[in-house]
Amino acid sequence: MKYVILLCIILMASCAQVEPKISENPSVASYDSFYNQERAKVLVVGTFHFDYPGLDEVKTAESDKIDILTEPKKSEVTALVNYIKRFNPTKIAIEAFPEWNTNEKFKDYKKGLKNNERDERYQLAMRIAQELSIDSLYPVDAGNMRSELWERDSITFKELFGKIDWEVSDPYWKMAEKSFEQDDRLTKELPLLDYFKRMNTRAAHNFNYGLYLTGSFETGDGQGADHLATWWYDRNLRIFNNIQKITNDNNDRVLVIIGNGHASILRHLYEASPEFEYIEFDSL
Repeated sequence: MKYVILLCIILMASCAQVEPKISENPSVASYDSFYNQERAKVLVVGTFHFDYPGLDEVKTAESDKIDILTEPKKSEVTALVNYIKRFNPTKIAIEAFPEWNTNEKFKDYKKGLKNNERDERYQLAMRIAQELSIDSLYPVDAGNMRSELWERDSITFKELFGKIDWEVSDPYWKMAEKSFEQDDRLTKELPLLDYFKRMNTRAAHNFNYGLYLTGSFETGDGQGADHLATWWYDRNLRIFNNIQKITNDNNDRVLVIIGNGHASILRHLYEASPEFEYIEFDSL
């Protein structure tokens, strides 16, 4: 028996020796090397909404809300701003539609008229822009095909998505609720910079993104998948495309301040894009 075992070990060793190691072959170029190595850099800062507008699926309890205009969070915002400024952006994009009149509001902010707005677009984006002498910001939010289809042809819309079970029980969502509760507590317990470093990791983004792929997504004989593609994924693809439009050359350094749900998908898009270099938030 011991000779059989010895023979197996010898065979395994010989196979390991002849197996080609492509990564060590100097004649084999990496996939990434075929693209330009100098690319526009993008820092996506996924955030929660400082003013708690209540528009997201997950609602924060009143007892867990923070006030970024009072201490200690006021000073923590300053530390967060100073950290993000290390990226030294040339352009700043925010989660806003054109009709929000971003740059009119920015003019008011620079006059001191909007300093007490809790919205992160003021407290982070406009503050950073002013301190770095950036004269304008870019609203890059976008609509989606699902909404446009509903407006144009509600009958076809119902045919395309009518089989989806919106009431289906989702065990993964129930599991994730404990994480949501923990995150809400951590906004109070952790310094904001530490909290932002945590929420902008790949693990956090994948956790967020993954919840779109369960529950109703799995129903309707593919209609759940079609709905996600034409609604949430399409919206984020359009946001990505809007950022492409404001990027002129490889020297651009684009700061994107946006809800973390969007940041989860944008990470995937930027990591795959041949046009951009994705900068990890905790690497500054």
